[in-house]
Amino acid sequence: MKKFAAFLSVCFLFTVFAAVPASAAMDIKLAHVVNENDAFHVCALKFKELVEAGSNSELTVTIYPNAKLGDERNLLESMRMGVVDSSIVTGGPIINFMPKFGVFDLPFLFSTPEQAYKVLDGEIGRQMLEDMDSLGWKGLAYGERGFRNLTNSKKPVLVPEDMKGLKIRLMQNPVYVDSFKALGANAVPMAWTEALTALQQGTIDGQENPLNVIVSFNLFESQKHLAITRHAYAPNVIIMSKKTWQKLSPEQQKLVQESAQAAAEHNRAYDNEKEEEWLQLLKDKGMEVTMPDTALFREAVKPVYEKYEAQFGKELIEAILAVK
Repeated sequence: MKKFAAFLSVCFLFTVFAAVPASAAMDIKLAHVVNENDAFHVCALKFKELVEAGSNSELTVTIYPNAKLGDERNLLESMRMGVVDSSIVTGGPIINFMPKFGVFDLPFLFSTPEQAYKVLDGEIGRQMLEDMDSLGWKGLAYGERGFRNLTNSKKPVLVPEDMKGLKIRLMQNPVYVDSFKALGANAVPMAWTEALTALQQGTIDGQENPLNVIVSFNLFESQKHLAITRHAYAPNVIIMSKKTWQKLSPEQQKLVQESAQAAAEHNRAYDNEKEEEWLQLLKDKGMEVTMPDTALFREAVKPVYEKYEAQFGKELIEAILAVK
């Protein structure tokens, strides 16, 4: 009888454990601060698609757009604590934690998308991602915010002198602030969520962003003038909390890494394909578009390079400039 009871007990436990999946699905919270029309969301959707398709339902991805989990600086801090699993952020706020990342924000550092991709996907960019490990992040891949342009509600901009006195919203990024001060603007660093209200109320005159942001946030409603300055190239970075990364199996880590790179490249292709369409739409919406002489702007921001050469390293800056 005792043997029979033991046999029933074993059968019961086998039945119970057999009914429980070997590993419950893990949900990855992926956050960004822009809306669903933005290229960041295009990138996030591709990442979600690839991770879920490749993980046999072991991993799911839930996307939180519109700064639902905080602004970019808050997201970076939350990932360090493991509160947020992953995010797509612009490079600017990263400088607050990792100052050398600011080298990518030097004005007119990149002249073409191809140059930017070679640098970011090459040794220089990979080393930056690896260096994020010590900050509690796993740097996965570089997507794209794109080449940034200037908008304002006051006047057309053709030469640096036209920027004098304009109150321009910037990311909370010292390189950007110094660059715009060198151009004569009144630099106003603030979070993007606050900037949208300030632009609508007219408490600031303008902002600078790639065309996809100007379109997706309908900035033509408050901004009359668009200057195609292409003064900086901004990558976005797909980042995961190290705490979340370490919960993944080696196979899952490989899938997440590969999915992030594919999503980043999808993001870039989307931007390049849409750029002419976005520019035409802004013209159709009534924006006055100017094509400034960037040589004059490059000359005006030379002091910025002199200021940051010691911090970023002359060799690193020259190595980036040398990539064609």
